[in-house]
Amino acid sequence: MDFRIDLILQSLPVLGQGLLMTLELTVLAVAIGTVLGTLFGLMRVSKNKIFYFLASMYVDFFRGTPLLVQLFLVYMGLPQILGFPLDRFTAAIATLSLNSGAYIAEIVRAGIQSIDKGQWEAALSLGMNYQQMMRYVILPQAFKRIIPALGNEFIAMLKDSSLVAVISLEELLRKGQLIITRTFRPFEIYFAVAILYLLLTTLISRFIAYTERRLNIESTDN
Repeated sequence: MDFRIDLILQSLPVLGQGLLMTLELTVLAVAIGTVLGTLFGLMRVSKNKIFYFLASMYVDFFRGTPLLVQLFLVYMGLPQILGFPLDRFTAAIATLSLNSGAYIAEIVRAGIQSIDKGQWEAALSLGMNYQQMMRYVILPQAFKRIIPALGNEFIAMLKDSSLVAVISLEELLRKGQLIITRTFRPFEIYFAVAILYLLLTTLISRFIAYTERRLNIESTDN
């Protein structure tokens, strides 16, 4: 059996650099996506028809088109409109954040709508306006309920971030591809890349499960 474990060990420092880039992309994309998702999620439950229409258009577009197409649209198409090129990192973050924001918007919408009507009525009876009701009563409860779904979105984005390798951004998969061009050993390197993704998603899954237990949240996997 021709399997070079020594090649994997020698490649770990370079793959580690790619892993850090993958984590950076994922954390930034989900953080920005959470801000966007909260904004558009609130617009999706708004009674204002214009807000609802704009939020629906955003969610439908980014959930209804492939992430790879969105990446090409931002990296190759947007510079044509803007008149100046985008660097790979900016294009990757913008695309992943917009995509993640659309999915998180639906998570936030579902979380808000899951709050019992009695909570809304109680807040209104206390004389709260809409903003106060959302800030002090509805959103704190909704965010506790959507933590498991946000964790799943983080793991999905971690894996989807590998698509930015097509624009030569040197995250984990791209680092592996560069090693393969020098060594001509695809099996060992892709195997190592897969194991690193598996380790990372497993660790994150365990952390999410721990957080759910600490907050006494019912898992969405059930």
